[in-house]
Amino acid sequence: MKRNYKKQYLLYSFAITLLVSCSGPTEKKVAGDSTSTTKAAAPDAKNFEGNVNGKAVKLYTLKNSKGASVAITNYGGRVVSLLVPDNKGTLTDVVLGYDSVKTYQKPKEPFFGAIIGRYGNRIGKGKFSLEGKAYQLDINDGVNTLHGGFKGFYSQVFDAAQANDSTLNLTYVSKDGEGGYPGTLTTKVTYTLTSDNALKIDYTATTDKTTIVNLTNHAYFNLNGAGDSTILDNVVKINADNITPVDTTLIPTGKLQPVKGTPFDFTTAKAIGTNINDKDEQLKNGKGYDHNFALNKHDGATSVATVSSTKTGIVMDIFTEEPGLQFYSGNFLTGQTHDGKGGKAYPHRSAFCVETQHFPDAPNEPSFASTVLKPGQTYHTTTTYKFSVK
Repeated sequence: MKRNYKKQYLLYSFAITLLVSCSGPTEKKVAGDSTSTTKAAAPDAKNFEGNVNGKAVKLYTLKNSKGASVAITNYGGRVVSLLVPDNKGTLTDVVLGYDSVKTYQKPKEPFFGAIIGRYGNRIGKGKFSLEGKAYQLDINDGVNTLHGGFKGFYSQVFDAAQANDSTLNLTYVSKDGEGGYPGTLTTKVTYTLTSDNALKIDYTATTDKTTIVNLTNHAYFNLNGAGDSTILDNVVKINADNITPVDTTLIPTGKLQPVKGTPFDFTTAKAIGTNINDKDEQLKNGKGYDHNFALNKHDGATSVATVSSTKTGIVMDIFTEEPGLQFYSGNFLTGQTHDGKGGKAYPHRSAFCVETQHFPDAPNEPSFASTVLKPGQTYHTTTTYKFSVK
């Protein structure tokens, strides 16, 4: 039988074309990701439209001319994504988060990307005294208060105004007594994405009654790319000769402890995993790194810490006016759920936090820099996360 090879070839070509078109676009693996991840993309704004606590929520995107972008929701002032180029020019999302505002509201959510207030970090037993009066805060972390308590800024809806493509202003008025804190605190946080790939965060606050305030951001970073299985290979340098050691509930003892000769010595750059499993009382208390580093210099112009990825070549320098840096190695991430961005699980130590701050429990430690804010005074501090490649 004579075969019609031309006809068979045309049918075969049509079948292959149909198969490819039905299968959708091929996936492109993000550099440094140990799991199969598509190229980083901005989150879907529709998943962040809604109403929380009687106020409208929305997703805002800041961009610069170099292709970097940051997506922020006014629910908790959270950084949802932060896309920066790696050493091959591929945009890489370097912060963990969720694909919808609803997921950010789940119980025991770990403060992904949130503005933290009124008081970042812990206050021992939730108690402090101010001008002769004792105050009791929400207890939401064992026997202590963490990140402002149950009604911290992470769960509040900020009023938002996007000034331009690169700047977002967020404001929130915390009423007298909210969470147990005195005074009505008016807070403004401005996010700016600069032309040189830096995310700048300006914090401002005023009060009508003497109070305490310590604002920060709780972004979870992985410079290999969000969804990568580990940060233990990320390389860290912290310009601090001392930490504030903690007890078993992670409250500072009030003393300073030199880092030299301990697993906490990051004065020379090293991978996070180098000493994280050493036998050390402080590592045991924190279940890894979860400690405040007393910065040697914090003038806002000098880098206080540098983190880099050997996989992507991404480098992050941190600049701050705050005296402390909480370095947290993601010890309480479990990877038991797959509700991270793109359906990812975020396993144990798959992200780190570098929270600029005044020291934890400062209201109860006279030797620590004061966090008291009085009427007529203005709280203002700036922190910048600047990205480059090597």
